[in-house]
Amino acid sequence: MRRFLLRRAVQAAVVLLGVAVITFSLLQLVPGDPVRIAMGTRFDPETYAALRERSGLDRPLPVQLGDYLLGAVRGDLGVSFRSGAPVTELLLQRLPATLALAAAGLLVGLLVALPLGVVSAVKQGSKTDGAATVFSQLGISIPDFWMGIMFILLFAGTLGWLPSAGYVSPLDSVTGWLSHLVLPAVTIGVVTGSILTRFVRASVLESLGQDYTRTARSKGLPESLVLRRHVLRNALIPVVTVTGLQLATLLGGVIVVEFVFAWPGLGNLVFTAVQGRDYPVVQGVVLLLAVLFLLVNLLVDLAYSALDPRISYS
Repeated sequence: MRRFLLRRAVQAAVVLLGVAVITFSLLQLVPGDPVRIAMGTRFDPETYAALRERSGLDRPLPVQLGDYLLGAVRGDLGVSFRSGAPVTELLLQRLPATLALAAAGLLVGLLVALPLGVVSAVKQGSKTDGAATVFSQLGISIPDFWMGIMFILLFAGTLGWLPSAGYVSPLDSVTGWLSHLVLPAVTIGVVTGSILTRFVRASVLESLGQDYTRTARSKGLPESLVLRRHVLRNALIPVVTVTGLQLATLLGGVIVVEFVFAWPGLGNLVFTAVQGRDYPVVQGVVLLLAVLFLLVNLLVDLAYSALDPRISYS
């Protein structure tokens, strides 16, 4: 296991180096002075010069890249052109909101997909299977921003059950935090659940047709025991893979949902940064998302060995 973790750490370092270099290089190709654009109408020559010097933009590009990589190793990702605040501080402020939303959305998706996918596979060809297929197709086809707006109109506007948008820290009010989390989490969860339902159904169907399932049934085991111990356990491995990919996608791809619900996460932050040409923030968000993606992949690999004793890492 130590050798496996060491090997993955080296691979992660190479990947992060590549992400940092590519992101830095691509941003240099965008025309215009990012500091001047980011300052907008607040332009002041002294502040402009000080911010360029503080950001290292007055140095040659190879030196800028070297300084950025060394700073990233130390956890220093530079300063924001717009606010002047350290990028690392901005990321740490927004990260909990994104993690909470992604985790809640994934939980809703799993609560929908696991029972629906299993029942759909067990009752293949029935009306339940047809309804699950229709739900899956609708969930994938409907844009998440439109679904979020419809949820706001129904549950916030018409019924008045939940707040339409905004964010409350759980440190201030757990109830307020949960009430603001429900609508964006359900919006994400419906789309995620629709995708996962199809994979759960396909995986369970494949497991139902395997020899170990027929052998368990031939021994006279109850169908519920066969389904729980033999079918589901083996069907979970591909589902875990897709779930990990969905979680990684949610961490970096909920920009529209965060914008609709005014959720102060990384997606909202990078959207504002791209609009304002705040390159240090864009680079910091991309690098952080790459780290999260690598961590999710590592957790998925470790989950394989927990689900299947035959899988081991050395």
